[in-house]
Amino acid sequence: MIAYSVGQRAREFGIRLALGASRHEIVRLVMRRGATLFAAGTAIGLLAAAGTARLLATLLFNVAGFDPISFGSATLVLFFVALAACGLPARRAARVDPSIALRAE
Repeated sequence: MIAYSVGQRAREFGIRLALGASRHEIVRLVMRRGATLFAAGTAIGLLAAAGTARLLATLLFNVAGFDPISFGSATLVLFFVALAACGLPARRAARVDPSIALRAE
């Protein structure tokens, strides 16, 4: 989703670069968008997982309802996946040539 968004916004990034934005600012813009999506998805996912775990704890014998190590490690792994998924398109956005982006229609 981030890669598609960066592709759609190539002209915008070219304009930003032409007007004086640094490549670091472009990377930060893309990474901030990815972090926002990651935070929203993590919050929704953790709430859903906690609710599902409580339901399973009532249905299954000897199953804990909440395991903070599992939730934490899964969140950490997904954080690194999201970091890579945002980092690669962010690098591509920072390498947009302003003259080519402005010429393309």
